[in-house]
Amino acid sequence: MILLIKKTDNDGRLDLIPQFLETSWKIEIVDAAAPKALATALRTADAMLSMNWQSSMPAAPRLKLLQLPGAGTDDIDFSTVPPHTTVCNVYEHEIGIAEYVLAGMLQWTIGLPKLDAALRRGDWWGSALCGPWHGELHGQTLGIVGYGRIGRETARRALAFGMHVIACSRTPRGADGLVERVEPMSALEALLGQADFVLMALPLEPATQGLIGPAQLARMKPTSVLINVARGALIDEAALFAACRERRIGGAILDTWYRYPAPEDPHGEPSAFPFRALDNVIMTPHASGWTEGLRPRRNRVIAENLDRLARGEPLRNVVRHGAHGMQIAAEP
Repeated sequence: MILLIKKTDNDGRLDLIPQFLETSWKIEIVDAAAPKALATALRTADAMLSMNWQSSMPAAPRLKLLQLPGAGTDDIDFSTVPPHTTVCNVYEHEIGIAEYVLAGMLQWTIGLPKLDAALRRGDWWGSALCGPWHGELHGQTLGIVGYGRIGRETARRALAFGMHVIACSRTPRGADGLVERVEPMSALEALLGQADFVLMALPLEPATQGLIGPAQLARMKPTSVLINVARGALIDEAALFAACRERRIGGAILDTWYRYPAPEDPHGEPSAFPFRALDNVIMTPHASGWTEGLRPRRNRVIAENLDRLARGEPLRNVVRHGAHGMQIAAEP
């Protein structure tokens, strides 16, 4: 069987797949910027690894699997993916992201760099000698918006720190030992009013774009911190900047953005607004899930899915079923 990988994705992130494969696959690297080469390769490919599929993609008559090497599907135009092609994604980033969220909340509450910088100047600021006291996570409330893999992993860690955890999701459910109950999205405003930290951990879709706007920010406590590890566009860009600048909320911890680097502008600003000028915003470059453990975990799951496809077994993490001749069921 033939696996197609775009040249732009052949940057080391997928290098471990061959060592995890148990079935026979021929791996071809193709330059997506060369339309003829891409069209030729897609004519015989059984599977393709890509985070992107748009209307400009050539015909793929044999393609049984479009395997995303990540979780997000916002760059997949499902209407143009061949109907016989099953689309699957892969997660495994929830461990690193959950640790990032806890690190961000601890940094916000304790402020190690500030304490370190003061003592290096000979200033015992923050000590028992002269104060002020720093905070602690114990007893504070974390509100999670979107209670999937990231939400659950974060809740598990927050609970270990003695935090109260509340959540709302488009798929409400009962108690799971981490939160008492996952409320429907209609409870979002109530969650915003209770939480000391609000974590955005849901996918970007038309229904969730701009989910947090001026009205929602106004519901938050003036000391609350908004954490975004999902997608920038979930939060109204201008409204968030204004709320932080005017200190109508405590601030924000932002790992996902509104603008990303391009080849012609590799050092571009992440937003149309100068978040970098605000001292109540922690900024990171979409790095929360990018850990040393992520690559082997994802490569192993992708290889397992390719093996399942080759054997005609149920696939993992099916986003959309294909209508091809060989029935590929979802994993139970």
